[in-house]
Amino acid sequence: MYYAREPGKINHLRYDTLAQMLTLGNVRAGNKMIIMETCAGLVLGAVMERMGGYGSIVQLYPGGGPVRAATSCFGFPKHFFDNLHEFPLSKVDSLLSGTFSTETLPSEPEDTTLMEESNGLIDEKQTSLQETEEESTTEAAMEINQMEEQETMDINAEDVEFKENKEKENKENVREKQRKQWERRKKLIVTAALLREKNADGLIVASKFHPTLLLLSLLEFVAPSRPFVVYCQYKEPLLECYTKLRERGGVVNLKLSETWLRNYQVLPDRSHPKLTMSGGGGYLLSGVTVVLDKGKSDSSNLEALKMEEPSSKRCKVQDIHC
Repeated sequence: MYYAREPGKINHLRYDTLAQMLTLGNVRAGNKMIIMETCAGLVLGAVMERMGGYGSIVQLYPGGGPVRAATSCFGFPKHFFDNLHEFPLSKVDSLLSGTFSTETLPSEPEDTTLMEESNGLIDEKQTSLQETEEESTTEAAMEINQMEEQETMDINAEDVEFKENKEKENKENVREKQRKQWERRKKLIVTAALLREKNADGLIVASKFHPTLLLLSLLEFVAPSRPFVVYCQYKEPLLECYTKLRERGGVVNLKLSETWLRNYQVLPDRSHPKLTMSGGGGYLLSGVTVVLDKGKSDSSNLEALKMEEPSSKRCKVQDIHC
C-alpha cells in the first residue's frame, strides 16, 4: 500500500527488496537485531513479524522520537513490544567514546514531595478562603440587599474552586511529566547497556541519510561473523560505502546488488509483461562481519593495498619513489 500510494514515505523501498533484506540479514526468532530506518516503521514491522516476538530489537532513530506509523498497522500483540528498545542516533558517538551519561536517576518518581507541597498549598488556600469568607460576611451584614450578597458569594466561591481545580491539574501534569521522564531515562540506560555488549546478531540500515558514516559507527555494535544489510535508493552512496569498508577491513563477502521485478498479465492468449513496471527497487549492500585486527599499523595496511594492485601499477609507484 505504501509503495503504491506514497513511496516517498518508505524511501521507494519495493516489497521484493524488503524480502531480500530480511533474507540477507538472517532475521529469525531469538536474534538480537539493530535497525536504523526512516521508512515509517515498515522495516521494523517486517523484522518483528519475522522474529515472532522472540529475541530483542534495538531501533535507532533520528530526531526527537521513533516513527512507527507502519508498525502499528501490523496489529502485533502487546508482548511483541516488550523486547523492543529504542536509542537516539545522536548519542551513538558518545556511547562509542565512553562519554555517554544520563542525568541522575531518582530511586522512584518524586511524588511524595509534590504531594506534600500541594497539601501545603491547599492548606494555605483554605486559610485564605476562610479569611475571604469572614470578610464577605462582615460586609454582607452591612449591606441591605441579601440577594446581591448571596450572588457575589456564589461567584467568589466559583472563582476560587476554578482556581483550585486548575492548580491541581497543573500539579498532576507536572507529576505525570516527571514520571514519564524517569521511565524514559530508565529505558535509555537499559538500551545503552544492550548496545555496550557489542554482540548484535544483525544490522539493517534503510534510511535517507548517507550510509557510510552511519554504517561504520553501527558496525561496532555487531558481533563477528554476523550479517549486515544497507538499503539505499541510489547506487552512488553505496559505492562509496563499499570502498570505505574495503579500506577499513573487518568485513567479508561484500556484495552490491539490485533486485529486478517484472509483473506479468496472465490472460487467455494475452499473457505479456505489464507496460507500467517499476524502473528500480533500490540497491542493497550486504556483507558479513569478521574480527578487525586493530594491532596492524598504517604502513602494513598500505603494503597490503599495494599487494592488491596490479603489477604494472606497483612498478610505476616504485619508479616514482626511486
